[in-house]
Formats: sequence, structure tokens, C-alpha cells
Amino acid sequence: MTSIEAMQAWGDYDRDDPFPLFASVRELGPVHRVTLADGHDAWLVVGYEESRKALNDTRLSKDMHAALASGDGVVAEGLPGPAFARHMLSVDPPDHTRLRRLVSAAFTPRRVESLRAPVQAIIDRLLDEVEAAGPDATVDLVGAFAFPLPFTVICELLGVPEADRGPLGRGLTALLMPTTTDAEYAKAKAGSDTVVGMLEALVEAKQSDPGDDLVSALISARDGQERLTTQELLSTIFQLIVAGHDTTASLIGNAVVALLEQPDQLAELRSDPRSIATAIEELLRFDAPVPHSTFRYAVAPIDIGGETIPTGAQVIICLAAANRDGDHYARPEQLDLDRTETRHLAFGHGIHFCLGAPLARMEGQLAIGTLLRRFPELRLAVPSSELRWGHGDGLVLRGLSELPVIPGAPAKSP
Repeated sequence: MTSIEAMQAWGDYDRDDPFPLFASVRELGPVHRVTLADGHDAWLVVGYEESRKALNDTRLSKDMHAALASGDGVVAEGLPGPAFARHMLSVDPPDHTRLRRLVSAAFTPRRVESLRAPVQAIIDRLLDEVEAAGPDATVDLVGAFAFPLPFTVICELLGVPEADRGPLGRGLTALLMPTTTDAEYAKAKAGSDTVVGMLEALVEAKQSDPGDDLVSALISARDGQERLTTQELLSTIFQLIVAGHDTTASLIGNAVVALLEQPDQLAELRSDPRSIATAIEELLRFDAPVPHSTFRYAVAPIDIGGETIPTGAQVIICLAAANRDGDHYARPEQLDLDRTETRHLAFGHGIHFCLGAPLARMEGQLAIGTLLRRFPELRLAVPSSELRWGHGDGLVLRGLSELPVIPGAPAKSP
């Protein structure tokens, strides 16, 4: 086994540019034993093939309740707490199979596709506001566009009342920020309490007065005699909100930076707007908004990448490192919108593959495509070295705190 002696704790690295570290660790081997920033020991998987294997291995459990009950100290409870960890990402089959089937019954491709026109309308409205700021104004593209777009979409999908969206969004932002001090934790806890209270109130309201929304559909979802318990329902709604807005917001911000920093690729996409679908796949590979997998721990010894991971060990799969593995991709550190190998791990792999991937892809394609079409002179307002990826917990989530841009003169109407 190769040690990473320079690392005090995996996660205590430069979040603004972690890729050189990922590359150096990958050169040492595909699997390593590390200490996480929260003090827990873990095994880190960074190779592409090894990551695919780990993501699809049933000996790696996602049952956080069982891990907490084991007393082995493999995971911290985190916020909002175990009561909100009974969703698809925190359970194993057969519970996972049942929950995914119930949620899939409500989260149908038809429901997702029905959002295309409303999503485009939200994009157009938000970009109208960017245009109204003026061609030479400095605009925070995260605050003005990347965050409100997917957050509005997921709120519309779930049926969150418009008056509740502001407080809910602020609570989620506080909840998802890093907590390295007591003061930061207190702020995150306050945000968590706000989110929990609002979701409980939302479920109660939809039980009394159901509507044509996803929460109402989840409440009424049935599979024979099976239905979601209250704990599973709240956990699932929380998961959908976080996964439905935070990751897509980071996808948009990360993609815009990658394109603006590589004008040849940007010019190529502008010259062929119809290639936006394949471009989004490469942008997801190049800078995944979820750099690491969610919690897993071994329920039996597992051999991966020449290492034997023991029973009870926590396993972290670095999706961002795997997506730049030179043993799988040619020129992995380069953004190449013509890349033919598009099988990335940004949405995971196996039975826990992201259920919301079609919605995220649609939002990303419409958002980036429309932004580039409307603002052909779009440019960064600050050097890229001044950008800060301070949003998210630094391990599972990685996004820009803000993205200052100058929109430039808008495209002339045809």
C-alpha cells in the first residue's frame, strides 16, 4: 500500500484547483488509505476502472443507519441528521429497490420532459435581467443565473410555494457550507433547522391539499401495499432538493469557467450549437460538480486496485480523479468537446446512478446553450485565479461561491 504522507486529511486541499493533487495521487496508484478532514479513516479510490467497480460492488454498503449503529465510528452524523438519511442514496437493497421504484413512479420521463418549456422560460427571464444590467456591468452569474435556475425548477417540480422559496434557499445555502469552526456549524445548524421545518410543513400541506406536483405524487405513490414512510418521504424530498439544484448550479458555473478559459473550445461550441448535448457530457467529465461519491462502507473484504479493503472501512470514490484517468481517457486534463469517449462517472454508476440525470442534462444544455447564444461577448470580470470554489462541503459537493462576469453586448435579434 502506498501512503500519502503529504496529506494531513483528504479534503484539506486547494478546492479552487484540486486536479493537480488528484493527478499526483492517481500516479501513486488507484487505491489509497487516507484520513478524511472530519478525522475518520477511509480508503480512497481514484482510478477509473477501479471506481466503476467500486460503485457497482454490493459489498460496499450505503446504509448510514447501520454504519452509525455499528459503533465503529466510520461516519459522522452530519446535518440534518440520520432522520433525513432514509433516501435512495443512504440505503441498500431491498430498501433501495423499493424506494427507487416508488420515486421513479413519480419522477417520470414524461414529467421531466414537460418541464422543458418552463425551464426555457425561467432561463429567458433570468437572462433578461442579466441583459438589463447593461453590457459593461459586472454580474454574479451564480447568484443571478446558475443558482436560481435549478432552484426554481426543483421548487416548481416539488410544489414549494413561491413565498417559501427565499427562506428555503437561504437555509439550504447555510446548511451546505463548510463547517470548520463552532460559529460555522451554528450557522449551518440554524439553516438545517429552517429546512427541516419547512419540509415538514410542506408535506403536511400537501397531505391536506394535494396538487399536481412531485411531493403530492410521492405522498400518493404506491407499489402494491408499499408506500413511503414519513421519514422516507422527508428524506427523499431533501435529497431531491439538494441534488436537484446544488449540483446543477455547480455544473453551470463550472462549465462556463471551463469554456471561457479555453476560447478554442468555446468557439467550436458557438459554431455548432447543436453539439451542446455532447459538450455537456465532456464538461461534466472535465469538472464534475460532485467530485466524490457519497458515503459507502465495506460489509466484507474487497480487493480493488491491488489493495484489500477490510470489513467496516469507509470508502470514498473520487469521481473527479477517475474522470481524468489517463489509462481510460486520451489527454484527460484537456477539455475536448470532440471527445468520443463520453462514459464519465459524474452521475455515478450502477444501481445508485443519479435518477435526476435527465433533468440535470436538460437544464445544463438549455442554460449553457441559451447563455452563449444571447451573450456572444461574455467574459470573466476577474482573472480566473481569483475565482473561489467555496460552495459545498469540499468533498461531495464543489461549486463556485460566485462567478463575476461581464455579459457584453447581447446578440442582435434575427
